[in-house]
Amino acid sequence: MILKQHLIFILYSLCASVFKVAGTKNKAKGSQGQFPITQNVTVVEGGTANMTCRVDYNDNTSLQWSNPAQQTLFFGDKKALRDNRIELVRASWQELTISINDVTLSDEGQYTCSLFTMPVKTTKAFLTVLGVPERPEITGFTKPAMEGDMITLTCTTSGSKPAANIRWFRNDKEVQGTKEVNATGKSFTVRSSLQFQVDRRDDGVAYTCSVEHVSLSNPYMTTEVLEVHYAPHLEITHSLIIPQEGQYFKLECVSIGNPIPEPVLWSKDGGELPDIERMIVEGRELTITMLNKTDNGTYRCEASNHLGTSSAEYILFVYAKDLPGPTTDPNALGQHGPDHALIGGVVAVVVFITLCLIIVLGRYLARHKGTYLTHEAKGAEDAPDADTAIINAEGNHVHAEEKKEYFI
Repeated sequence: MILKQHLIFILYSLCASVFKVAGTKNKAKGSQGQFPITQNVTVVEGGTANMTCRVDYNDNTSLQWSNPAQQTLFFGDKKALRDNRIELVRASWQELTISINDVTLSDEGQYTCSLFTMPVKTTKAFLTVLGVPERPEITGFTKPAMEGDMITLTCTTSGSKPAANIRWFRNDKEVQGTKEVNATGKSFTVRSSLQFQVDRRDDGVAYTCSVEHVSLSNPYMTTEVLEVHYAPHLEITHSLIIPQEGQYFKLECVSIGNPIPEPVLWSKDGGELPDIERMIVEGRELTITMLNKTDNGTYRCEASNHLGTSSAEYILFVYAKDLPGPTTDPNALGQHGPDHALIGGVVAVVVFITLCLIIVLGRYLARHKGTYLTHEAKGAEDAPDADTAIINAEGNHVHAEEKKEYFI
């Protein structure tokens, strides 16, 4: 009986030992068969990057983070590198998380997480740092620009990584520029240029440079308003289409130019206004309080700026109050009235054609004034032979002088 109990105890001990050895082997196999788990991280320059390393199972084996230069940052919860920007977030047998504050472009690279088993298991994680572009600056503006000048506007932004994108807008419409990218260390400087010839339509136009980048939630923008100086242009507007005697009449000199052309000078028929009591000038307006026939004539306004002088004319014809006026504005043909040179040319052509007809008719009458032979002088055609025809012809010529007739 004692021998039987002793055999049972020995068998139990052997089974326990077998199970213990098997459990130890499985435990070692689980620890040595896995690799650390990491993820790549992208952060904006100046931000904070969190680097996390995990293992599903760890038999009290330490984790370690190293930088791209293979310098140990943390070994477990122990800090190894003196850098105040690097801090421990969480440390356990299954996780090691650190943070890098105020990240710079130089922090970018491949970081290594190591699990110190036999052999050591490592996994890489890449830290990408986005360089934030500087706010754009527009150069090349000449204030003011002169009409006809060729100017080049350049928008520049630096510090972007990857290279930023620049777009141009003329007011709200996009226009295409010429792009240039230059590397400056780990970041990029981007320029975009617009070249165009300035005209008066560009005066007051807003040119906007927009910088777009993956690190920006909204584009950076800067705007410049172009000022263009150009020579004046004048036009005259009038208050009445058919001015009649006794009416109130106003002319306005509308000027376009930069700087604004002034002062505006009014004149009539090349001289001063004849009746300053009825003809009142207020700035750009000329008002005639009571129209009469003596107001007929050509009115002229003139103004200038430092780029030139311009003028405009209006021909005033005052109609009698009791008579119906014309159906059209006498100035409809233009501010300068009818073309007298054209009328004179037409009259000259008519006179020339008439003289030519008279000359041709006179020559025709002169050619048909003279003598001719009547049928009585004929006879040669009916002669039986040549001798008879000669005799008849001579006879007819003898009497031809007697058959002359005249006409005028």
